[in-house]
Amino acid sequence: MTLNRSLAAALAATLAAGCAREEVPQTPPRQLSAASPFHYPEELWDARVEGETTLRLYISERGGVDTVRVEKTSGYAGFDSAAVRGVADLRFEPARRGDETVGAWVLLPVRFDLPDDTAAAAP
Repeated sequence: MTLNRSLAAALAATLAAGCAREEVPQTPPRQLSAASPFHYPEELWDARVEGETTLRLYISERGGVDTVRVEKTSGYAGFDSAAVRGVADLRFEPARRGDETVGAWVLLPVRFDLPDDTAAAAP
């Protein structure tokens, strides 16, 4: 019985020490370019349709977009396609864990809104 109590005490101490270890904070990726690479599909502009596509991106440890998936469709293939195409021009400062750059998944909502003055020419 004493052996089991000692083993249990040692295991509890080991687990407590492991939990007490500080996790190294992770800094998420940060988009570097301020200009939007997303182009409003002309047919949806003309139809005065707005929408939002949410993309799931994997940003590599070098800051490039490695993988892109449509996480939530806008309901319009034109918006979804324009969002996926635009991602190719995005650059990021990669995520960091301590001093090390790491790959990370992020969600990116891409909103297609018409300007208040819809008399403006199509982009």
